Amino acid sequence: MSQNLIKRIITSIILLSLLFLVSFSNQYIFILSILILGIIICIEANNLFLKLLKKDQYGKTSLFKKFNIKFLILNIITFCYIFFVFCNFSYEIYKYEGSVFFLYIISICFFTDIGGYVFGKIIGGKKLSKISPNKTISGTFGSFLFSFTPLIIILNFNYLDFEFNLNNIIFCLCISLISQLGDLFISFIKRKAKIKDTGNILPGHGGVLDRLDGIIFAVPFSYFLLRLF
Repeated sequence: MSQNLIKRIITSIILLSLLFLVSFSNQYIFILSILILGIIICIEANNLFLKLLKKDQYGKTSLFKKFNIKFLILNIITFCYIFFVFCNFSYEIYKYEGSVFFLYIISICFFTDIGGYVFGKIIGGKKLSKISPNKTISGTFGSFLFSFTPLIIILNFNYLDFEFNLNNIIFCLCISLISQLGDLFISFIKRKAKIKDTGNILPGHGGVLDRLDGIIFAVPFSYFLLRLF
């Protein structure tokens, strides 16, 4: 087992534990935690956009000269999406579906990431896309396979009165798919900006945005899926 994989697993366990504590605390702590996450994501996205638009080439010029309308638009869109979509729908799921279900969605994304990494490293094979050269078709299969882990755990411990039926299987696969697409989307932007990570706060992952790239898209999508199922 590679050192990087061990770091990713440990980081995932720590993050899930923190999310567990936050989710089962009162709603005000949950709201505050989600807002703090949103702020960190926006800061990292801001730095990513600076690299994407090559703002660093201006060196010591004034902030006013560095200003760019594209930079402003990208930050406004990111701010609106993170706070009015991701944070808002996270709270809606937490409030109306419960903390266990919220953690269930997050866990699907985490296991999707781990499954992709494990299968990609062990099996390897054909590359999935030029967008992210490290991702493989076998990794995608592993992501879908591992995404069922939270469902199996919930079924074994009889949480949420879940049943192993087609709806729950489709739900897991859809959340896993959106999580992977979100990962690819952020990877595409990072590749354009010619950077590997959006930060270095999380060992084995990079920044918070690197770790939550799939989650910020999967959580809002899951809200609409719940309306269908």
